[in-house]
Amino acid sequence: MTAVGPLLPSDPARLGAYELVGRIGEGGQSVVYLGRREDGEQAAVKLLRDRFSRDPEWRARFEREMRMIGRVAGFCTAQVLDADISGDLPYVVSEYVPGPSLSGLVNEKGPRTGTDLDRLAIGTVTALAAIHRAGILHRDFKPSNVLMGPDGPRVIDFGIARIAGASATKGSGVVGTPSYMAPEQVTDTDLGTGVDLFTWAATMLFAATGRHPFGNDTISAVFHRILNYEPDLSALPESLRGVVASCLAKDPAQRPEAQGVLLTLLGGAETIEDDMGPLSTGAHFAGDPRTPPSAPPTVGRADHLMGTDSGGTGPGLGGPAGYAQMPQTVPPRRRRRGG
Repeated sequence: MTAVGPLLPSDPARLGAYELVGRIGEGGQSVVYLGRREDGEQAAVKLLRDRFSRDPEWRARFEREMRMIGRVAGFCTAQVLDADISGDLPYVVSEYVPGPSLSGLVNEKGPRTGTDLDRLAIGTVTALAAIHRAGILHRDFKPSNVLMGPDGPRVIDFGIARIAGASATKGSGVVGTPSYMAPEQVTDTDLGTGVDLFTWAATMLFAATGRHPFGNDTISAVFHRILNYEPDLSALPESLRGVVASCLAKDPAQRPEAQGVLLTLLGGAETIEDDMGPLSTGAHFAGDPRTPPSAPPTVGRADHLMGTDSGGTGPGLGGPAGYAQMPQTVPPRRRRRGG
């Protein structure tokens, strides 16, 4: 279950129809409370911090996050239930997911292995496929933004998400969490869906090891590793190692799409034949494979650096062990039926 901390003296007692009963999380821009209606229904209530609530630009971002969540299929995120963006205390009420974050789960119970890791990989990449299908780039996929709900993982926090193909604000610096950023975020260049696949792969490696793949020390050291080094993938099972390596390609054009990763993990990346002839792999859900894929959508440069992720073991300033200089990316392993 998600740990619920006590309210602070400065916290409001109620927001809208919800009595606030405790804190379940906080970040640089907002605090998330556990709320309860009179009928006993629980929800997560996200309140914009006071210093940002007075800024029209931050209110607009808060409203945009709410709209983003509304576009995404309900099975893969926490759905918005209510909101008040125009009041003195801007807040958004969303579905309460009774489970820890992936970072909290790994820190408490250790790395994920076996079928637990397989389910996590398939569940989260399915969510990313749905998010991208809705025309959204998440841009901040990381262990603390994956909630381990009883019905499967949910991807949360669309605070810096953007509509795919739209221009984002240009400015100095980059946006995201340093330990979970793709090379194109570090270099402040245009982003496509590949940005989320890179950070998905880094998150799967964290789940399997309990360590941040590119470290969690100084920003400059982390960025150097993201741009120039490949993390050690030996902790991953063979079924995941190839596809994770492909998603960690430095060139976003070399990374697969989320739906392709899902088909690979399900063992349906190619047609399987047996004595009864060719079997359907479900690839028709992704469209005709003979049709060349369209160019990945892009967004403009991001605006500023935001936060760092928590959880896992950060390395010393000398850098984490197990890095190698830019090896060849391993292609996804194809699985065939014997016989």
